[in-house]
Order: sequence, then C-alpha cells, then structure tokens
Amino acid sequence: MFAIMRTIRKPIRKLMLPLFAMILSACDPSMLGGLASGGPKIDPNAPIPVALLVPRGGSASDNLLAKNLENAARLAIRDLEGVNISLRVYGTAGKASTAATAASQAVAEGAKIILGPVYGEAANAAGVAVAESGVNVLSFSNNTTIAGGNVFVLGPTFDTAANRLVRYAKRTGKDKIVVLHANNIGGQLGRNAIQRAIAANGATLSGDVEYALSQEAVRAAVPRVKAAIASSGANALFMTANSSTALPLLGDLLPASGVKNDTTQFVGLSRWDIPTQTLAIPGIQGGWFALPDPGASAAFAARYTAAYGERPLDIAGLSFDGIAAIGSLVKSKKGSALTGAALTQGAGFRGANGIFRLLKDGTNERGLAVATIRNNQVVLLEAAPKAFGGAGF
Repeated sequence: MFAIMRTIRKPIRKLMLPLFAMILSACDPSMLGGLASGGPKIDPNAPIPVALLVPRGGSASDNLLAKNLENAARLAIRDLEGVNISLRVYGTAGKASTAATAASQAVAEGAKIILGPVYGEAANAAGVAVAESGVNVLSFSNNTTIAGGNVFVLGPTFDTAANRLVRYAKRTGKDKIVVLHANNIGGQLGRNAIQRAIAANGATLSGDVEYALSQEAVRAAVPRVKAAIASSGANALFMTANSSTALPLLGDLLPASGVKNDTTQFVGLSRWDIPTQTLAIPGIQGGWFALPDPGASAAFAARYTAAYGERPLDIAGLSFDGIAAIGSLVKSKKGSALTGAALTQGAGFRGANGIFRLLKDGTNERGLAVATIRNNQVVLLEAAPKAFGGAGF
C-alpha cells in the first residue's frame, strides 16, 4: 500500500509509541520526586539568562533537531513584549553526559532556567546536575518517568491524549473499552495511561490484549481482541500502535476478522495523521484520535516557514512553548517568576500548538482536539479548548 505497509510486513523489531515521532525518550530515571517549588530569584527588569540545550554536535538528524529548536526559541522571543531574554545555546550531541556538563556550565554562567534537552536520559542527567542549584529544567522529552523534582517534560504525554479520548468516548456512549497494546515499555506506558483515564472518567475496562514485537504476535492478538469484545460487549477498542509500527497491519487484520469500526469504535492513542499516508489505511476510516489545536499549529508553522524558509519539525513547537511560558511569567515582574510554584500556575500558557500547563508532578497537560478520518481526510469532531476548564478538562 505504501512504505509503512511494506515495513510492517517484515518482523517488527521495535514498536515505539511517540506522540511526536521525533521525540525519543526512554530511560531509567535516577531522580524522581515531587515538585521543586523553589528556584533562583530573578531581576525581571534585567535580561533573563535562559539556557537552551539542543542535540547539536550529534548525528545529522540531531543537528536538524537542534536547528529547529533554536529557530523556534528565537521566533518566540520576538513575540515577547516587556521581557528581555538572553538566550544561550549549548550543544549536547544527544548524550546524557554532555547534557549534564552543559547544564552545569549554563548555571555557572548565570542561567536562571534551562530549556531542553530532547532525550529522556539527557534531560534526567541535566536535572540531576543542577538540582542543588534549584534551577528548573523544561525538557523537550515526553517521558513522564523522568518528571519530578526540578525536571518538567514539555512533550505531549500519553495521559493527556488518553484522558481527552476516554472522556469524549464516555460522553458519546463508547464507554466499554478493550485496550490493545505492545508488550514493550511504550506499549505498557500507553496501556497504563488509558487504564488511568478509564478509571478517572467512569468508563469500563472490558479487556486488555497485548502482543509481542513480531508480525506473528500481532496476527495472533487479533482473535483474542475479537473474543474480548464478544465476551464483554465492548463498544470501543483503544490501540497504542502508531503508523510506523503495527497500526497498518491491525488496520488490515481487525476488519478482516470481523472487528470493524462501525460496530466497535477504533481509538488511537497516537497521532493517526502522521505521516499523511496513514490516513489512507482503509481499516481505520472512522477511527478517533487526538491532536493539537490545528489552527494554532498551522499558524505557528506558517510563521516559522516565513521566518526560516522551511516548515518546522513538530518538536520545534516545544521550544516555542518553553520561551512563551518563561516570557509570560517574567512579564509579571516578580522575582519568583521562574520557581516551580510559578511554573505550575493553573491558568497555563498559550503556545505553538494551543494551550498547555505544567503540573506539580513535572508532567504537562495540553488542550487537544478530537478528530476522525473520513475519505482519507482529517475531520474534527470536537475542537481543542481555548482555556483550561473547558471541553476535555
């Protein structure tokens, strides 16, 4: 059918579940804990030293990431009124040890907050390196296992997507849910997020089916899914697979087995519009997934393209978000603007992809839209909220 289908017909070596495909974040955190409510005092009337840690000096793809992240940060700085940010960029080569050294150097050179790095292990290492200074780290990772203490994750999380989708499913009568997931770390984290969302929103967990990392295992899981739905009367099937792994194969096998979207609502924890070829998979037509505010995302992409002559990677928006949050807080003219307590203010911030806020456990919450696929096109079912407390929250 297309490249993804050709790939999935071979043994599946890896099944990863990034909500942004460019964010790779898996590690065993060495620092867990609650919110570091403190932080360094600032002079809001003077230039605010902000360190940006990017994977410059690594692979070609890392260097592209670094370029996008720096460009987006500088684009966000242009929007700030009454706030003077002194951006200092440090390369990490995508390595945890280099990130730790860069974070320590940044703080020694006066940084009041650190934006980045990208990868989970590097973000964890940076946080540990500067923990005693109280400087907070707004990482681009989506690995919630590293969140806590002075480390926040800006990347989109499974919990946000799961909560948005389960809440919508509950309101529309699709409240008996079977979860289908891989047995790797990503699949298990996705499953856990869906199960938490089911419990929090009063839905029912009707079954849990996992598969190992091979084509044969995916095939073997399909009759078990069918049996779980038949025995429980489930009316929704949540899948953690993304378009670069098992989703195209499942999109073929599930309908062929009699599990169809018109009777059992298919719901994807990952983005089903990335890459765009995914929209052509016949078996997921009518399926639901969550995505950032399309209007905000398009506006950011247009501005970035106008400024730099090329479209941004999805991850670039996280760098824009970090500067937007910092600028909004510093504008308050308070010396405590960059403490953990300030960063987690409930109203949140407006960023490249809509509204978001940082939570006291170091994770984040984002305003997401709910979409479906009709005739190979994305169709919005419910718009992203414009403020916290609205639909989906």
